[in-house]
Amino acid sequence: MKVKIREILPESVAAVVLIALSAWLLGGDVWTFWTWWLLALFMGMIAMPLTGRLFDGFEDKGWLFSKVLAIAITGFLTWFLVAVEILPFTFASCAGVSVFCGVICVILFHVQQKHGIECIPTGKMHLIFREELLFFGIFLLWTYLAGFRPQAYGTEKFMDYGFMEAMMRSKTLPARDLWYSQGTINYYYGGQYFAVFLTKLTGSRVEVTYNLMRTFVAAFAFVYPFSLVRQMTKDRLYGRMSGKKKYLPSLAGVTAGISVSIAGNVHYIVYRCVLPLIHKIQGVEESASYWFPDATRYIGYNPLNESDKTIHEFPSYSFVLGDLHAHVVNVMFVTFLVGLLYAWFKKVRNRGPEPEKQDLRDFWLRQLLMPHILLAAVLLGMFQWTNYWDFVIYFVVTGGVVLIANIIRFGGKITRILSVTVLQAAEIIVISYLVILPFTLKFETMVQGVALAQHHSLWYQLLILWGLPVVLTVLLIVSILVEKLRGMKHKSLYRLLEAVTVPDLFAVIMGLCAIGLIIIPELVYVRDIYENGNARANTMFKLTYQAYILFGMTMGYGIYRMLVVSRQKIVKVLSGIGLFVLIWTVGYFGNAVHSWFGEVWNPSKYQGLNATTFLETDFPQDAAAIRWLKQNIEGSPVVLEANGDSYSGYERVSASTGLPTVLGWYVHEWLWRNDVPDLNQKSADIQTIYTSGDVETVKSLVKKYDISYIFVGGQEKEKYGTDLNDSLLQSLGSIAYVDVTSGTYIVKVSVQ
Repeated sequence: MKVKIREILPESVAAVVLIALSAWLLGGDVWTFWTWWLLALFMGMIAMPLTGRLFDGFEDKGWLFSKVLAIAITGFLTWFLVAVEILPFTFASCAGVSVFCGVICVILFHVQQKHGIECIPTGKMHLIFREELLFFGIFLLWTYLAGFRPQAYGTEKFMDYGFMEAMMRSKTLPARDLWYSQGTINYYYGGQYFAVFLTKLTGSRVEVTYNLMRTFVAAFAFVYPFSLVRQMTKDRLYGRMSGKKKYLPSLAGVTAGISVSIAGNVHYIVYRCVLPLIHKIQGVEESASYWFPDATRYIGYNPLNESDKTIHEFPSYSFVLGDLHAHVVNVMFVTFLVGLLYAWFKKVRNRGPEPEKQDLRDFWLRQLLMPHILLAAVLLGMFQWTNYWDFVIYFVVTGGVVLIANIIRFGGKITRILSVTVLQAAEIIVISYLVILPFTLKFETMVQGVALAQHHSLWYQLLILWGLPVVLTVLLIVSILVEKLRGMKHKSLYRLLEAVTVPDLFAVIMGLCAIGLIIIPELVYVRDIYENGNARANTMFKLTYQAYILFGMTMGYGIYRMLVVSRQKIVKVLSGIGLFVLIWTVGYFGNAVHSWFGEVWNPSKYQGLNATTFLETDFPQDAAAIRWLKQNIEGSPVVLEANGDSYSGYERVSASTGLPTVLGWYVHEWLWRNDVPDLNQKSADIQTIYTSGDVETVKSLVKKYDISYIFVGGQEKEKYGTDLNDSLLQSLGSIAYVDVTSGTYIVKVSVQ
């Protein structure tokens, strides 16, 4: 692929500018930032022989999608081999598996070359360069913003960061639970695992990569909707892109990227813009300024309903807040899966209907050995470990795509459609459960069944949160139906589906799935420990989060499709209004960034990416002792610290070091293990160790929990006060560390 430098001069200049800008903005953090970007670039390039076959219907052969494909395959294979105790979880294992996969891809490339199969986007250097610049730019934007509030403190960041530190210390998986030393992590830790996998692979530090992983995911959350919707729009507008219209696919792609990863919802428009303006005109004084989390805590909060408090978050909020939770990390994998499904749908549709007569054995083998379906099955299995809710959601999405494709492929023949669809569904289920067995065999479920919803959202709340995407989705569906049904002589589902283009059908499937996801929490919910007052919260949270993503891509495609293709003026007008409102919601991003990060326009206030700087500001008396533990203690010996409530400052030692303690955040362990008597006993035993005067009782408890170190610092002194028995604790061993100024000390236990 020969390209003259002058042909890509603008892109080359832009690349130099972005690289220089990253060095200026990120300072010392830029080396780790560059390392992660280069790793993704290199791994993606190596994986192109595979990606190019899967995404051969894409103009760029799936260039951007190749990055996550490479990470998913190498990371998941490494995890599997570690989980079945074939390999230890070390840098050597991560690198070895990655090299092995790379060698396979190189061999595949040579085989393809011999057979004249082109899997590299030859002749598309301009597009590839621009896509890489887009990825770099979005990655840089979010990384720069993260540096204004990098601390892994607040919300559930202690948990997310602690999981990473625990896995960095562990050579086995699942790692020892940092908040339940007698067990291993009983949670969907796959997202944090991938962050650790990349950390080990690059030789980086968790203090920095905690933040890099969340900005890495945010970049993919933009470029994957961009790439998918750009291709969908290009496929739909084929032959209509003369003149300025040739930029429409990219414009639609950018809109989709914004919709999924940057935009807010109409709550921002109503409560930040419209109502304050009305109140100002009426002379009513506003009681408080707009607080960006309100858009995610609306149903059950405004108006207040103590019996039905819910959660309806979306990616932009997550990326600003800075959590590295399961649903956040999995965004890059679910958007990859959606792109994969479109690539398959387009491929089978372009082949045309299946022949009437063919060898049955060959026919059924081809249905079972479709590479896209096999990979989708593995990804869905992986979702059971990264975020189980996404397994259920995207099994339905995958099933919808497969069903529609089969209706078209088999000409509406019901028997053949059902038999093939059921077979492929069974194949997906079997494969997805088999590949994740090392996780599920050690995992105890946290749910308690499904129940009918006793509470329902107010109509205007649903309208504010979901009115825009639902209206645009319904408008798209109606527009397509009107276009295709007009003049159709033989009206049937098969004839209708056959008449609709691939991108139109795929957009409709995404939109209908998204609508279903917002309806379900109004009907049923999954029972868990939050049932009293927050029954629907987790169900609504996980389902509508994915609805938002699917809606974002549907709107990005649908708006421009209707503006260009539709002949009905009302459709064009409504689409234009929808685009205006959608762009207006981007104001949420600006409001959230300013509220959370502060004066981001002033680079001098950039704090860096170190996620543990909160120790010096929030726990100054303990910071040095905690850092001593992290630097000097190898493996995962138990370090006792005072336990406390979830979302509090307790467990700052275990969270910052990854060293397990007897009991951590109470509600979280209650959710994960659902054994309240056991948790209460551990809590009482910890108090006994710190406060009892009975030496033998304390020694027996220290032995029971295999405690190697006892930490006595600010939280312990605050919780136990004058009951804290320093003399007895210090008699249990030797003082491994002491801070004479603050009085914080660590006892290295030596109990016989």
